[in-house]
Amino acid sequence: MTDPHLGRIVVTEDELQQRVRELGKELTSDYGGRPVLLVGVLKGAFMFMSDLARAVDLPVEFDFMSVASYGSATRTSGVVRILMDLDLDLSERHVLIVEDIVDSGLTLAYLRKNLAARGPASLEVCALLLKEGLQKVDPDIKYVGFRIPPDFVVGYGLDVGQRYRNLPYIIEYTGPDAE
Repeated sequence: MTDPHLGRIVVTEDELQQRVRELGKELTSDYGGRPVLLVGVLKGAFMFMSDLARAVDLPVEFDFMSVASYGSATRTSGVVRILMDLDLDLSERHVLIVEDIVDSGLTLAYLRKNLAARGPASLEVCALLLKEGLQKVDPDIKYVGFRIPPDFVVGYGLDVGQRYRNLPYIIEYTGPDAE
């Protein structure tokens, strides 16, 4: 894709698919046959969650949440709002929050606290990307796909202005809205 707003590829398509397979094997082993409820954080995590679910050799259920801490900006406001809540009851379920990217960790901390109050049997996090050095709180993420520099990235579900989600790799965004 020729686009003047895209920089270097941070994670290739092959690296993504290999790491998703590895995470799937790790989750399959760690959950030891117990069914897992994957909670996808929309919209960015949908591609990762879809691939991850196929890589897990266990019964999985799906639910989705939509939260906002960015609005139309590229930096978090620090205020988290639930735009769409879960349909399923979390009581006594093994819940895995599936995130696309963790920047400051504030949204994830809010989600973890909110979901923990709903009585799951267990609650863990699987994040595709963790931006190094930006966390304001300890993100406590058990499963991390890749640790990346604090660059603004798009692709594989991640966007800017709803664009670039369809790219099969993670690439640096250098356009006018990058921070």
